[in-house]
Amino acid sequence: MPKISVIMGVYNGAKKLSYAIQSIQNQTFKDFEFIICDDGSSDESIKIVRRFASKDNRIVLIENPHNMGLAMTLNNCLKVAQGKYIARIDDDDKAHPTRFEKQFNFLESHEEYAIVGTGRNMYDDEGIWGQSIIEGERSKLDIYLGRTFAHPSVMIRKEAIQQVNGYSTSADIGRTEDFDLWCKLYFQGYKGFNLGEVLIDYYEARDSYSKRKYKYRICEFKLKKRWRKKLGVSWKYSLYAYRPLLVGMLPSSILMNYHEKRFAKKHS
Repeated sequence: MPKISVIMGVYNGAKKLSYAIQSIQNQTFKDFEFIICDDGSSDESIKIVRRFASKDNRIVLIENPHNMGLAMTLNNCLKVAQGKYIARIDDDDKAHPTRFEKQFNFLESHEEYAIVGTGRNMYDDEGIWGQSIIEGERSKLDIYLGRTFAHPSVMIRKEAIQQVNGYSTSADIGRTEDFDLWCKLYFQGYKGFNLGEVLIDYYEARDSYSKRKYKYRICEFKLKKRWRKKLGVSWKYSLYAYRPLLVGMLPSSILMNYHEKRFAKKHS
């Protein structure tokens, strides 16, 4: 039985998929299985995964019958996962070589935590443009306020994610399945920690935040209202739920400028 089950959903990710897979293969920690679920891709994604799987028996390819979305795709990966820990990676991200080693050692020596995330570089087709490091334990308030974990950077105890039945797949979740998962885990008494080290390169176009569809902002608004009460976060933070709606009304140029300044990479 592998110690770690790595789960990845792929949808038309052929452009960067090889780099993502290679970053997992190049981990210093070798005892893992790599479960990749294709979510109805129409590009060369499946061929790429099959080529890697033919040379590495740790790679397991599963295929959805049609496009089902990320949450259900990851749940399909979880159904076959055998590891003690679940590690995430997306098809356009790159894990640094010591990522698994450091996260595994942390969870093995800190039984009080169920989740461990890492800092991240943000990159696009022009290279690394930003960085985010939020070190330390995350509280329920942190989770509600969005000071959480970079989803593709996390490693989670499988028993914890099983207890909350994996990712929620209802339509009202929108594209906030990661936020909902953290809330479910914290509601059950689990907690997490972010390592103060960049261990993943996270693909994010500089204007991606400004292009987010407003219907998904509405989903986030409703979800934040619901989880504030369930998590017992003080009513004085209730206005924060409206932030996604207000941000969505700002001109895209302002959003992009703010996004770049907020995550500007600090050079020593």
